[in-house]
Parts: sequence; C-alpha cells; structure tokens
Amino acid sequence: MTSPAPADNAPPSALAPLRLPVFRMLWATWLTANVCMWMNDVAAAWMMTSLTTTPIWVALVQTASTLPVFLLGLPSGAMADILDRRRYFILTQFWVAGVALLMCVTILAGWMSPALLLLLTFANGIGLAMRWPVFAAIVPELVPRTQLPAALALNGAAMNGSRIIGPLVAGALIASAGTLYVFLLNAALSVIAGFTIMRWRREHKPNPLGREKLFSAMRVGMQFVAHSARLRVVLLRIALFYSHCTAVLALLPLVARGLPDGGAGTFTLLLAAMGSGAVVAVLFLPRMRQAMNLDQRVVFGTVLQAASMAVIAFTPNIYLAVPTMFLGGVAWITVANSLSVSAQMALPNWVRARGMSMYQMALMGSGAIGAAVWGQVATWSSVQTSLLVAAISAVLTLFLARRYWAGHHGEEDLTPASEYTQPVVSTPPPSGHILVTIEYRIDPAQAEAFKAVLEDNRHSRLRRGALHWELLHDLSQPGVYVEHIVDESWTDHLRRFERMTADDVALRERARAFHIGDAPLVVKRFVIESTVRN
Repeated sequence: MTSPAPADNAPPSALAPLRLPVFRMLWATWLTANVCMWMNDVAAAWMMTSLTTTPIWVALVQTASTLPVFLLGLPSGAMADILDRRRYFILTQFWVAGVALLMCVTILAGWMSPALLLLLTFANGIGLAMRWPVFAAIVPELVPRTQLPAALALNGAAMNGSRIIGPLVAGALIASAGTLYVFLLNAALSVIAGFTIMRWRREHKPNPLGREKLFSAMRVGMQFVAHSARLRVVLLRIALFYSHCTAVLALLPLVARGLPDGGAGTFTLLLAAMGSGAVVAVLFLPRMRQAMNLDQRVVFGTVLQAASMAVIAFTPNIYLAVPTMFLGGVAWITVANSLSVSAQMALPNWVRARGMSMYQMALMGSGAIGAAVWGQVATWSSVQTSLLVAAISAVLTLFLARRYWAGHHGEEDLTPASEYTQPVVSTPPPSGHILVTIEYRIDPAQAEAFKAVLEDNRHSRLRRGALHWELLHDLSQPGVYVEHIVDESWTDHLRRFERMTADDVALRERARAFHIGDAPLVVKRFVIESTVRN
C-alpha cells in the first residue's frame, strides 16, 4: 500500500519507511545485528581493561573492530554488487555467530590474552565489513527515493539505538553472569537474524551480460569514486569527522573509570546517553534538512561534537557527562546521516554497494587510525589532553578543508537511460581490448568550450568502466578532434552502455552539439590485437 503524499513543503515523516513490511523486517534485523556488534565491542573493551590498563591496548580494541572495514570493504562491496545480495547478507550473520562461539571457547579454555582478544575482535569486524555494504545497497531497493533520507536516518537510529540496547544488555550480563554470556547471546541473536533474512523473498535478476569478475568490479568501483567529484568530497568529509570524533569512543572506557565510582555501569550509561541523543535527533532530522543545507548541517554537527569532547574530557561527575554524551549523539547522527544521504544520492544502483563500501572504508579506516592516534596521544600525555586536542583539531581541519568542497553539492540525474542502442558486430564477439574512436568536426572558435565538455565526458566514461580515455587533435585540420576510449573487453564495452544514466545521455548530447557539417559523427570500433615482433 502506498502512503499518502506529504503536504506541500512538509518533509516526509521520519517513520514513513517503517510502513513498508519488507523494510520493517530488514530494519529490525539490522537493529539486531548492530545490538550484537555493540555487545561484542563493549564486552571486548571491558575485558581488555581487565587484561591490561595501558591506554593504547584499550584504544586498539576500537581499531581492531573497525580496521577490517577499511581493508575488506571494497572486495565486500564488489561481491555485494555482483552476487545475490540476500544470500550474501545471510552469510554475514552466520560468520558473526561463528566468531562469537570461538570467543566463548577461548574464554572457557583460559587462553584469552590482549593480542588474542584483538585478533578475535578483528575477525568479528570482518562480519561488519561484509554486512554493511550489502545492507546499504539494499535500502534504496526497498523505499521510494523521496523516503531514502528518512530510511537512512532510521538505519542510523538502529545503529544508535543498538548503542543503548547493546551496552545495557552487555553491562547487565557482565555484572551478573560474566563476559562469556555476552558472546554466547551474540551468537544466538546473529543466528536468529540470519534466519529472519531468509524470509525475504527477493528475486535476484542475473545480469544478461553475465557476472562481473571480482577484480574488474573492484577496479570499476574505484574508478567511479575517483571520477565522481561529489563522492570524493563526501569521503573526505566523513574521514575528517570520524578521525576526530572516534577519540571519545576509543577512550570512553578510561573516561568512565576516571569518574567517581566509575565502572562497567558508568561506561554503559555513557554509551546509552550517546545513543539516546542520536535516536532522538532522528525525529528532528527532516525539519533540520529543510532549515539547513548540507554544509551547514556538517558544520553544526562537527562543532557540537567537538564541544562535547572538550567537556567530557574534564567532566567531574556523571551528572554532567550524561547530557554531554547525549549532545554528542545528536552531533554524530546529524553529520553521519547528512553525508550518508549525500553518498547514496551520488551513486547509481549498479555500483551502489561498491560506492557505499568505500564510504564505509573512509569512515571506519579514519576511525581506526584516529583511535590508534588518540590512544597514543593519551599514552604520552593523558586522556584529558588527547580529547581536548582531538576537539580543537576537528574544528580547525573542518574550516581549513571547506574550500576544497565548495561547488560540489549539485545532484546528478542518475535515472537509468530509458533508451540506448547497443553496438552490433559480427558474432562471435571479438576477444581482447576494444578501442572506440569518435571523430568530431567543430568550429575552432569553440575549441575551449568543446574541450571542457569532453573533460566531463572523460569522467563519465571512466566512471562507467572504461580502461582508458584520451582526446586527439588533428594537427593538419584544426577543427578535427578524435575521442579514444578503450574497454577491457567487448562485454565491458556493452556494460558501459547498460550503465548510462540520464545525466550521461545529456552530457553526450552536449558534446555532439559541437559537431558541425552535414556528415554525422564518425564512430569506429576496433579490437586491439597483439602483434609479434621478429
């Protein structure tokens, strides 16, 4: 059933996506999966404080948890784009369950050490690295485009709601039964989540051109990001934000221990306060998106997050620490949701999982590095100094980098091209790299404008998977230019046509508008055959 259209100028309801049964089911699964993640991280972080009190070891738990996303995000995203996303999502849940059971065995055998705890935490992070890109790619399939910001905000609410539920459950189990039972419950919930995903009857439609090769898919994913100015800016912004704000999460166990009567309950309460701030903020994000543009929301969130870190560094008691962490949660979801929506809007569906995996790589990679850096600063100086320096640095780098992303906020029309004609050649298709040449005859007086449009065309063709692009200028005929495009194979050449969007078509027409004369554009296709030299 379709929900009624919102009133004029009124933003879609923050809860509208939950009216869709499939989204609601998978959102509940996502919430459960993140509860498991936070239970694991809280239990691992607290266990580390019982194994050692050295700040760098405690901070490295956060690094071990997030580093797999940086290392494995791209291949995971590529597989999520070329495999059945439903089956792949199920696999991630059973992986996490297996690691949790291995944690239990290690604890029961008495083998646990700081190094082994980091290794197992890293293995659990592999599950997150596999899970996040596929879920990010699934969400736009489930909701209308107008509801995508609300759906992503709800995902953020699930992440931060789990930050309340997970630590509370983990803290209660640690205090009453022991850390072992946290990992045991993690395994059980992960198995339940896996079976829940099996209820989703998604029809996997294989590409008529066949499945992309993994390394080719990874190359195309990296090319798309490299040639999308808007996406590059989003990755820079999220990396700058997370490299600084991760300081408070990495050092929070030590902050909690330093408060009067600080213990596992204090640590849990602070995490819950941060999660509560994020969940409450989700309800106000639609209005905030109307009142502030993307840049204003990111600046607001970054400054608020920095202020909360500075206060939490020197807070004398829990009564000030809890509202400060609440405001930190508000800041966190404001920036994360704003940039996540911007990334999703910059990605067509065929490369969505790869693009979002690189977004998550930037997020988690910067978070992992930041946790290690701020943990080392705390080791050299103090926890308070480290948090204060992180807060000041966050604001300074934000304003120093703002000039880089000026003018990169415009949206492209990524609607798949409604009509495109695939080239036809003799069968069977040729093997080897394919060279395409397009000859333009233009007014020499329009050369600079033409080359500017062709530069945009270069980015368009490389984003869609071309191996190489160049523009040749005929020295004997000033008005003749030849565009060269090389594709990896004939199949990959056809994929470029399949991936065309309305924006690509409009760009192609802008380039062709420069062509003069009665003769049409001359387009030729060649197979590059190897030659043997004597």
